[in-house]
Amino acid sequence: MAKKYANAPSARKAGEKPKIFVLDTNIILHDHKAIRKFKDNDLVIPVVVIEELDKFKKGNDALAFNARGFMRDIDRITEGRSFGKDGVPIGKDLGKIKIEPCHPFPESLAGLFYDDIPDHRILSTAIWVRDNNPDRFVALVTKDINLRMKAKAAGMEVQDYLTDRVEEEKVENSAKEVIFIDSPAAETVSALAYSPQTAVDWRQISEREPKPNQLYKIRNEGGAICARYDADAGKVVLVKTKSAYGIRPRNDEQKFAIDACLNPEIQLVSMTGGAGTGKTLIALASALEQARDYEQIILTRPTVVLGNQEIGFLPGDQKTKMSPFVQPLMDNLNVIKSQFRPSSKEALKIEEMLKSEKLLISPLAYIRGRSLGKVYFICDEAQNLTPHEIKTIITRAGEGTKMVFTGDIFQIDQPYLDKWSNGLTHLGEKMDGQKLFEHIFLRVGERSELSDIASKLL
Repeated sequence: MAKKYANAPSARKAGEKPKIFVLDTNIILHDHKAIRKFKDNDLVIPVVVIEELDKFKKGNDALAFNARGFMRDIDRITEGRSFGKDGVPIGKDLGKIKIEPCHPFPESLAGLFYDDIPDHRILSTAIWVRDNNPDRFVALVTKDINLRMKAKAAGMEVQDYLTDRVEEEKVENSAKEVIFIDSPAAETVSALAYSPQTAVDWRQISEREPKPNQLYKIRNEGGAICARYDADAGKVVLVKTKSAYGIRPRNDEQKFAIDACLNPEIQLVSMTGGAGTGKTLIALASALEQARDYEQIILTRPTVVLGNQEIGFLPGDQKTKMSPFVQPLMDNLNVIKSQFRPSSKEALKIEEMLKSEKLLISPLAYIRGRSLGKVYFICDEAQNLTPHEIKTIITRAGEGTKMVFTGDIFQIDQPYLDKWSNGLTHLGEKMDGQKLFEHIFLRVGERSELSDIASKLL
């Protein structure tokens, strides 16, 4: 059995012939730089993949960006030369790449699949490449589970694209970011909870210096005290119960979340958790609480719909097209407004912010190319973003900007993402230990008893 790669494939050994990987369209749409992730092994792109990419090249979304980026890269690589029989070099210390015309299934498999569709052409071409290179390892690489099953049925070696897959252990650790401390010294509890500084030296809590923004629950006879490691001060500080625009935490994780969202020193926050745990509500309420400190509050979410159609197929202008996608954000806004009387200054302030676009709900596709200065930016359902999309968004951050990403990595709507490869998981894994970043996993559903039971049992 050929090894699947949790990281980039290693370079081949001396005397070993390079492997050949046949790439499916979804690999390029997922990561347009994927051709540079296979070390000195060779790549084959079936021509039907180029035809499919042509359908995706228009638009502002990530698929269009990746399609265009790949085609520009291939054009640069092949400038002034053709692919020839063996392909062209991709770059230094990399293998060769070749565009291969489509080939039919061999006679022994001619009746296996009846429909003439791109997936079957890619598979038949991969089989042809394998049969014409008997002395080399050949594998089809695709993120399409159905195509992987078909390839296995046809006896073709097939692999997922795993170079951006976060290890299982790290995914599990992201849900265990709180360290529990039982029966601490009485003076530690007293200094942390009741002293004017409400902080203690980290040596009273841990044998080794914690990572920045490490969260703690210190349990004693009186209950649990929430705390966080402040790396700049070198102390473990008390996390106090705070409210944000009428929203108060209902559990310890929500207390951590509100503290992070209200802390101006923490510029990047990641919140994960199941339905009804309060992720979006806390992010939005915290933004409203600090509205005077930011020039604008932007709320957005990926426009993922059934059938992978884009918002362009919906009738109406931009605002009308976005309304089905932003309704969950508006629902959270209405929950916050319900904390106040309709004529209260808080409720009227929200209405005024919406009218003046101080509070703006915007399509995510329009973020690319912008510079977001002094903005409180909230991205909901971020588990449906690729790692590259997350990077694109964060690199838009200017001076004074704070970004909050929320989502549930177990409820992914993108067909080629999973809990290991989505952008929200990558964000938590790559930014872990940075002073300006904090991750909170919300465990308890607070929407309703019915919602909580359904989330656990169904």
